[in-house]
Amino acid sequence: MTDVKYTIKDFKSENEVRWCAGCGDFAIINAVQRTMAGMGIPKEKFAVISGIGCSSRFPYYMSTFGFHTIHGRATAVASGVKAANPELSVWVMTGDGDSMAIGGNHFIHLIRRNIDLNVVLFNNRIYGLTKGQYSPTSDRGFVSKTSPFGTVEDPFVPGQLVIGARGSFYARSIDGNLKLSQSVLEKAAEHKGTSVVEVLQNCVIFNNGIHNAITDPNHRADRQLVLEHGKPMLFGAENEKGLVFENGKLKVVKIGENGVTEDDILVHDAMEVDPTLHLALINMALPDFPVALGVIRAVPAPVYDVEMEAQIKEIQQTRKVSCVDELLNSGNTWEVTGNPNGSSKKCI
Repeated sequence: MTDVKYTIKDFKSENEVRWCAGCGDFAIINAVQRTMAGMGIPKEKFAVISGIGCSSRFPYYMSTFGFHTIHGRATAVASGVKAANPELSVWVMTGDGDSMAIGGNHFIHLIRRNIDLNVVLFNNRIYGLTKGQYSPTSDRGFVSKTSPFGTVEDPFVPGQLVIGARGSFYARSIDGNLKLSQSVLEKAAEHKGTSVVEVLQNCVIFNNGIHNAITDPNHRADRQLVLEHGKPMLFGAENEKGLVFENGKLKVVKIGENGVTEDDILVHDAMEVDPTLHLALINMALPDFPVALGVIRAVPAPVYDVEMEAQIKEIQQTRKVSCVDELLNSGNTWEVTGNPNGSSKKCI
């Protein structure tokens, strides 16, 4: 922690931001900068790592250390950064194409290892930088430049991958909801282990309005369930609707109908180790259910970089050879003498 007080301006670089006017990325970077400014960590302790895509221009616009890597490899490079310097607060900025396609293998193994990184996944369900091809999160039947008659594939659901890879933290937000985004990013930063924050982001050029059904001000109260740990799962304009568990499945009910009271509504437990209910919340979709937002899962689990550092220290204390210099000078060695200059050399 530091006594230095930062503002959002301290995390803005001098580079011109080159995203399309109206792009959801502007709101996301604002939320990230606000989060970092309030973390009480010196600026030199931050590192922002990205792959390839519109979202991956992120490091250029941040006044922190950063690394713009190659397609799909941001999580792999970030893993090395964190392992080499565990004191850094490492943030990965990636898109649905970057992380779910060519980077899919790195994505799931980062989560499985539970390295202490913060992954912000921009999900606009399209390849934006390469001009409008369908992505791994595009819905079946989606028409794009590379699927003119509609895709014949089922999409990845990022939260399902997190659960399947034994993830310890998953949250979901919307680009335009700055307050919610900052809240979940702060909780992600506090979490020890891999935190994945999926942000439903709008691409104004190639997939404009893809999340309108969720974000429409006239209907969002009925279509969004903002979860809070320890609080009932209520939604609706007057919090008159909620979720119950019936016959092994989630069900939407209305308080006051059929004898339902607020006491019947499920209370969100983000720290429940069993992922069954968390997965059910992730899978909720319109029109039958609201879309779950907020921190869905946040459970304690062994952290890779912490375990690795502890293991190295333990082995160094018990092994005869604790470093490379000692290794090079161990075993059979001898001295070569009689050099013309009169010096001797120690050889292995």
